[in-house]
Amino acid sequence: MSVVAGVDFGTLSVRVSIFDRQKGRLGSGVAEYPLERKKEDPDHATQKHAHHMEALVLATERARSAAGIDGREIAAIALDTTGSSVVPVDEALKPLGDYYLWCDHRAWQEAAEITKAAHEAQLEAIRWSGGVYSSEWGFAKLLHWLRNNPEKRALMATALEHCDMVAATLCGITEPAAIPRSVCAMGHKWMWNRSLGGFPPDEFLQKVDPLLGGIGSKLFGRYATSDQIAGRLDAKWAERLGLAAGIPIPVGAFDAHWDAIGAGVRLGDVVNVIGTSTCIMAISEQPNLVPGVCGVVPGSIHPRYTGIEAGLSATGDIFDAIARRANSTVAALSEGLGGYRAGETGLLRLTWDNGDRTVLVNPELGGVTLGWQLTSTAQDELFAAIEGTAFHTRIILERMEEHGVEVRRIINAGGIPQKNETLNHTYANVMNKPILVPQGDVTSLGSAIFAFLAAGAFRSVEEAQDALCPSYKTVQPDPPSAAVYGNLFPIFRRLYFGMGRKDAEAVEIGGVLPALRCIAARARGAA
Repeated sequence: MSVVAGVDFGTLSVRVSIFDRQKGRLGSGVAEYPLERKKEDPDHATQKHAHHMEALVLATERARSAAGIDGREIAAIALDTTGSSVVPVDEALKPLGDYYLWCDHRAWQEAAEITKAAHEAQLEAIRWSGGVYSSEWGFAKLLHWLRNNPEKRALMATALEHCDMVAATLCGITEPAAIPRSVCAMGHKWMWNRSLGGFPPDEFLQKVDPLLGGIGSKLFGRYATSDQIAGRLDAKWAERLGLAAGIPIPVGAFDAHWDAIGAGVRLGDVVNVIGTSTCIMAISEQPNLVPGVCGVVPGSIHPRYTGIEAGLSATGDIFDAIARRANSTVAALSEGLGGYRAGETGLLRLTWDNGDRTVLVNPELGGVTLGWQLTSTAQDELFAAIEGTAFHTRIILERMEEHGVEVRRIINAGGIPQKNETLNHTYANVMNKPILVPQGDVTSLGSAIFAFLAAGAFRSVEEAQDALCPSYKTVQPDPPSAAVYGNLFPIFRRLYFGMGRKDAEAVEIGGVLPALRCIAARARGAA
């Protein structure tokens, strides 16, 4: 029981890592799959279940080769995925279409209808979901699918989150009633709440749209946290993956939630999982309800605590888009960023390029950059975008603290902090707090921890974290830079709430551009 496989399905690829209980990571394998976008519809983002499973087989083969082990030595396998990534299926759990990926925002109208109906009905579940239902979440996507695929409605037996679909597939489950359902996925994205009796009442769902009538009864299955077993590896898939049949597979979860476990999250910590988007994760002993977050769900991150999720709809995606427009790469534009001073560019970037996930929960917003001059460069915009994501993150952390969530330590996890020191220093200066960065890759480590628990190799999440999680590098704030951001943040905050809300009072912006020029001039003069 000393070797397990941890699997992380990301937006564009799947990584399989093989871990030893004492030696840590033995080797990893990665395989990519396509993301279908449409230029004529920027809200469209889909993937195929078959592509996911083909990539899983290839990545597992590469991981076994890199680790230099016989796959039959692996005692358990655990899998996390993106979410909310939704696929409708028939009675045999065969997909009736492609996944609506987490970043598919076509259901923005459906989300607005759900939010409106929830507030009219004074639905308690919407308070647990931050007060606003998102186009990134399950019911909105399913309603969009039902409205736009009338010829397939009669065939739909249920709908699945990716993490539950992949677990059911690997376990050989073909009956909807036997599906293991992730509390993480269904709690954060589908308003499922054990304390409220499960899903919102059917009369509420019918009021949103008669097409949702009876949907709650179709989302059957066994709802469980990730310390429970979803099933055991089916012989057919064991052969394809080169593993032993019958090994345990725990109930899955979303990638960011398990990334927080891999980053060593404890009570009082906030983990910024920074990649294509940012997921901001925290755990609490009490279910503190926070307006504008992506849900408060007992057992979603750590089985014994309440999980709190927030985030940005795009982070790395914004950096990539800036580089792409400049016919460059993020790596190339990042060269020399370390020499930039706080506020030096004169640019202030509202990072709404893919809408707002938290705290406004508004997919209709777009990116805004103020302060352009004739000499501004793509590198300037990249630095301003890093500052903007940090400012947005600070708004979220302040909202969480206002509602009783303790923030003692801030951990920057995910792929970007491992390779972008400028981002870590900027975050430390904007927050005016130390930033902890794991001194090692934690991607798929959270999956491995739950695989070890399924195999009985550790008694608790904490015991596994103590044995496997890397130590941290501490990035301290620079007082002069923190002071500059102390002046810039109120401007950002005023614009964020003034421009991002339809019901906001007119925001006074007449002094913004002169203030940006003044701050930039002082920064350049101090160089």
